[in-house]
Amino acid sequence: MNRDESLAINLCSKWLVLFLIFITIVIVSFVFYLVVPALAQNNNNRIISLADLIKEGSPHLGSLSAPVTIIDFSDFQCYLCARYVKNTEPKINETYIQTGTANLVFKHLPNRGTDSMGAAIAAQCTNDQGMFWQFDNLLYKNQGPIDSGWVSKDNLKKFASKIGGLDIQKFNSCFDGQKYKSLVERDIALGASFGFQDTPNFIIVNSDGYNAEIIKGAQPFAAFKALVDKKL
Repeated sequence: MNRDESLAINLCSKWLVLFLIFITIVIVSFVFYLVVPALAQNNNNRIISLADLIKEGSPHLGSLSAPVTIIDFSDFQCYLCARYVKNTEPKINETYIQTGTANLVFKHLPNRGTDSMGAAIAAQCTNDQGMFWQFDNLLYKNQGPIDSGWVSKDNLKKFASKIGGLDIQKFNSCFDGQKYKSLVERDIALGASFGFQDTPNFIIVNSDGYNAEIIKGAQPFAAFKALVDKKL
């Protein structure tokens, strides 16, 4: 093989490599173009109906006939969640919950510290007696630094004892037996399916469970109003 033939072979080999790289890029781009929008659309159309949420035991507030559901994924040790409860939730309650326009559903996402799981289970136990929202407000009102002991097992029982009308013996039995640990774990899995790694996160969805839209973080009331009003 002479020098010219060798150069020609090398040149062809280089062009072949470049061609294969180009084809690979085209294929990857095509797959990305098709798959990513499909995944996003599938997530947007995920069914999370109010009836299913209530059946699962999730705490809810509002009329069962409301056309819109607001799903709150939060952690009782999350300071941003406390800010939302203080500044935004009252406006949502007044504007949409009390008027029968929307429901508010709570989902547990205890990822701020080791004590967060216990707080979630305790809160769910108060829901057994229809007093979740009183306990919810009590914890956020008295929120302390993460894992500082403010939601230790003993303190959670003390908080529960402050709720008028709560049967503390039933609560203690539920809490000590970790009755709702599996429910909280299912909430965590649901949050993970939406890519939620932090708190708070919210899903605004039609009551039939379609067309879910997401709000991340403790956004102002205007952010919620824009999505809820769009669904009415």
